[in-house]
Amino acid sequence: MKKRKLFLGIFQIILHTLLFRRRKRPIHRFLTLASALFGAILFFILFFSPPIHQHHLINPISFINGTGFHMNLQQQHVFRVPMGGGSLSGDVWISKQSKFYHGCSDSSNYFPTAEVNTHPNRYLMIATSGGLNQQRTGIVDAVVAAHILNAILVVPKLDQKSYWKDSSNFSEIFDVDWFISRISKDVKIIRDLPRIGDKIITPYTTRVPRKCNAKCYQTRILPILKKKHAVQLTKFDYRLSNRLTTDMQKLRCRVNYHALKFTDPITEMGRKLVERIRMKSKHFVALHLRFEPDMLAFSGCYYGGGDKERKELGKIRKRWKTLHARNPDKERRNGKCPLTPEEIGLMLRALGFGNDVHIYVASGEIYGGEETLAPLKALFPNFYSKDTIASKEELAPFSSFSSRMAALDFMVCDESDVFVSNNNGNMARMLAGRRRYFDHKPTIRPNAKKLNNLLLRRNNMTWEEFASQIRTSQIGFMGEPMEVKPGRGEFHENPTACICADSEMDTGAATISARRDMDEVTDGQVGEEEQEWSDTEYTENELEIQ
Repeated sequence: MKKRKLFLGIFQIILHTLLFRRRKRPIHRFLTLASALFGAILFFILFFSPPIHQHHLINPISFINGTGFHMNLQQQHVFRVPMGGGSLSGDVWISKQSKFYHGCSDSSNYFPTAEVNTHPNRYLMIATSGGLNQQRTGIVDAVVAAHILNAILVVPKLDQKSYWKDSSNFSEIFDVDWFISRISKDVKIIRDLPRIGDKIITPYTTRVPRKCNAKCYQTRILPILKKKHAVQLTKFDYRLSNRLTTDMQKLRCRVNYHALKFTDPITEMGRKLVERIRMKSKHFVALHLRFEPDMLAFSGCYYGGGDKERKELGKIRKRWKTLHARNPDKERRNGKCPLTPEEIGLMLRALGFGNDVHIYVASGEIYGGEETLAPLKALFPNFYSKDTIASKEELAPFSSFSSRMAALDFMVCDESDVFVSNNNGNMARMLAGRRRYFDHKPTIRPNAKKLNNLLLRRNNMTWEEFASQIRTSQIGFMGEPMEVKPGRGEFHENPTACICADSEMDTGAATISARRDMDEVTDGQVGEEEQEWSDTEYTENELEIQ
């Protein structure tokens, strides 16, 4: 309203100039007329132009006449989000090439068994770091490290001192007896360090660098192990290289996909959650939504909340001693900022998921609360979480332990027909690899680098144009077989050595089909040497919390 009054005032001045300054000389009259015309043009451009927003994320979805959504009242004729998934809605639940591939992790005949490989009086201990899925990577890699060092592995210690302060030990999360027996042919595992006579062995504590390969372990740790007999490796996450022999990679898969099984209470509750969702819908999508205040603070990204957001997240960033300032725009351009709930919802609709799709959301505390979630819920009203499909009494044995609650989410996400994440964090990576191994169930990871530009420009195009470009950008990020080149990304996300093609398929044709547009696709994938905020579960990696 203020804007309209201002421009009306300007227009009145222009008219006054034209009407009452006509006695000037011709040249003056010409200049006056030209100025008035320029002012009039400028007036109409400014008056009828759409309002300028502070940030592209402050642009709420609104419901319009029961037929669709639009992003801005003045632009509803341009960008209207449909209710349904369109012609693609029938294809969203299947992976086209999955029937040609299967997980394979059996060892070769040349891989030494634990009986042959293990040396007595060599004990390896590891202390994991981070949240549940970050710790899971450490557990998997610890078994491989023990085999490399010809050592006996002591059941890993879980991280109980970091941000989550979860007091759970290994046997309260994983079935320890199953773990020991399932790996017994490859690595000998014991629960505790033994005594030598009357003395308890005191392990030598050290740390290996990130991405340490077999030679690195044999050079750095083996001499200490021979001398001290027991070594404990601390902050053991991502401490093993992606570049190992095929047999070592397959050992990783046997541990991750077959030996690590949740305890019975976690498994039973997880199954209940899945069954209750299945009672509501034949198919469902699981969304791992990372939008917690501390994670956003660690990422250094900005979401349009002005000084309030900068102050709140800036305060949280002070928890870390050595966290450097980051350029929010650069982080977003590089695809390192998690998508907002609204953006994830728009991506899913563009990919063919209509408003009748049921969504389970695995998340912690969402920054901005219900206001932040509202656009996603408007797009997908069939919206569930642990808290909505289970009672407080049912969740009571788990609710005080972050790792146990994360395990429940892991189970539901693993059992979903389609899994999608708004980030490339540890849980997203671990589930992507697991779902590749077990039948290549559709797994959607946002191609954040390309989606960022699209989302910025979405109000300047029609929905059809936007949806088409979303689908093109997501080629190679939908969990199809062979969409990622071997060796690209983290092994836990892309366990290529453990994926085999069926003998009856036309391998060449399927590979070419699955790797279409590969040159563009791999440009957005995570390389082994890249270290992102997502590697940290937004807390630890080489950073100590004050």
